[in-house]
Amino acid sequence: MEEFKVIIVEDVPLELKGTEGIFKSDIPEAKIIGTAEDETSYWKLMNENKPDLVLLDLGLGGSTTVGVELCRETHVRYPEIKVLIFTGEILNEKLWVDVLDAGCNGIILKTGEMLTRADVVSVMSGKKNVFNQPIMTKILERFKHDVKAQIMRQEALVNYEIDEYDERFLRHLALGYTKEQITNLRGIPFGVKSLEKRQNELVQKLFPKGNGRVGVNATRLVVRAFELRILDIENLHPDDE
Repeated sequence: MEEFKVIIVEDVPLELKGTEGIFKSDIPEAKIIGTAEDETSYWKLMNENKPDLVLLDLGLGGSTTVGVELCRETHVRYPEIKVLIFTGEILNEKLWVDVLDAGCNGIILKTGEMLTRADVVSVMSGKKNVFNQPIMTKILERFKHDVKAQIMRQEALVNYEIDEYDERFLRHLALGYTKEQITNLRGIPFGVKSLEKRQNELVQKLFPKGNGRVGVNATRLVVRAFELRILDIENLHPDDE
């Protein structure tokens, strides 16, 4: 790997010393041209000498939003500069999403194997979405969860013989639509009486053994649809009217 210039943004002196040590021992091609502990010192460095890589901590001065905004503004002003996040925010998943949206090249969590030469080489070679093992483990867990949930939903639709109109009807009931409002949705060929009949048929499908001695209203029917994974609460949205 050819020599390249780096700016390290870190406000904890001990962690900065450790990060500099990683570069000096494992990545000798990296020339550290400056370090910054806050937004002001960072932009001062950027105005003096542009780096090829910014290693950016997110928790600066007790604020995580500063790091995200630094990443976003750097990406806007200097899209050719690579930004690798090196953060101790190991539980804040929303923050990871925010900084990915802000244009970073990857996220390395300050846990597990920490920052490695392979991570930096990947970023400098132009690779996007560079993550170390701790964050990859979380991504894999979320991926497996989402796939399993999707499979369970597909199986529920088949097992309970739920067609497109059943799903749309249940979804809009869950969103608080009345039957009159549902009949006005684009592509719904049913009137209120037909929807009432469909609701009764869905009760029979989803409560084959009944509901004890308690009647099943629209709310209980929708809750049952969630329980059986027929409806996905994370993808609950109305159709075009």
